[in-house]
Amino acid sequence: METARRLHPAAPVPWLDLSTGIAPWPYPVGTFADRDWQRLPEPEALLGLEEVAADYFRVDKPDQVVAVPGSDMALRLLAKFITATRVAIVGHSYSGYRKAWPHAEVMSFERALKADLLICANPNNPDGAWIEERHFQRGRNQRLVDEAFADADPRLSLLPSRNGAVVLRSFGKFFGLAGLRLGFVIADRPLARVLRDQLGDWPISGPAIALAMRAYADRDWHEAQRQRLLGASARLKALLNEHGLTDGGGTAQFRLAEASDSAGLFDHLCCHGILVRPFAERPLALRFGLPGSERDWSRLTAALDQWSISR
Repeated sequence: METARRLHPAAPVPWLDLSTGIAPWPYPVGTFADRDWQRLPEPEALLGLEEVAADYFRVDKPDQVVAVPGSDMALRLLAKFITATRVAIVGHSYSGYRKAWPHAEVMSFERALKADLLICANPNNPDGAWIEERHFQRGRNQRLVDEAFADADPRLSLLPSRNGAVVLRSFGKFFGLAGLRLGFVIADRPLARVLRDQLGDWPISGPAIALAMRAYADRDWHEAQRQRLLGASARLKALLNEHGLTDGGGTAQFRLAEASDSAGLFDHLCCHGILVRPFAERPLALRFGLPGSERDWSRLTAALDQWSISR
């Protein structure tokens, strides 16, 4: 965002940030007891969070669910303990995989089944491609499956039938609280124990534990959030199509659009104070996050209208 501001100093403020897949409707934070701020969290509190998360993930063994301070940090830790000669990343996906495993190769799922370690986002970021659970049962290699965007449709999850795969889950994206820095690794007990040893006694703050326990238990809010996200994603897809953009896929939390002049569209939106996500490996594509209010929808629509007229 700061780079965009510097390059477009005349853009209207505040900027509308549509460059992420974070839900624009956050879970209500509310207030915290003083003890959540003043004391280190008790071990029982962290175990309680992992039990509540396990129930939410439909995992029947809570000791296989490890709370981590963000899934990106989890990737860096996992790279220390999941060793492999040939590492395959399925399709163009999250850049953090390559940072954790610099020698990884990008390839198709079929080819990745022959690698020592298969890494994929499911559904994929940025195109939302989804690999069915039955396909993961083929082959015998190690699998790391990132389900950062699976919350909006639990049917997409490899859990609880992960069959030895290591699965990552994100809290902040679905619950709209990325700044909380909370995620989970679901793994067999030996790896789960190693991760806990590396993370130490207090990997998650007291307020984060308290808030996440409330959020994961709030089933009515989950359903309402899913309906909001699915409805907004469909609306965004229609809006982009109306302006001549080709739908490149997506999830309930973002859409991927393709245009012959995507660079021009990106610059045009920046001039209107709207930031979306370009991709060096997919030069025709831009990822659009969801507008969170009618004012934001109107602002995006007006910018796209002007772009359509100027073409």
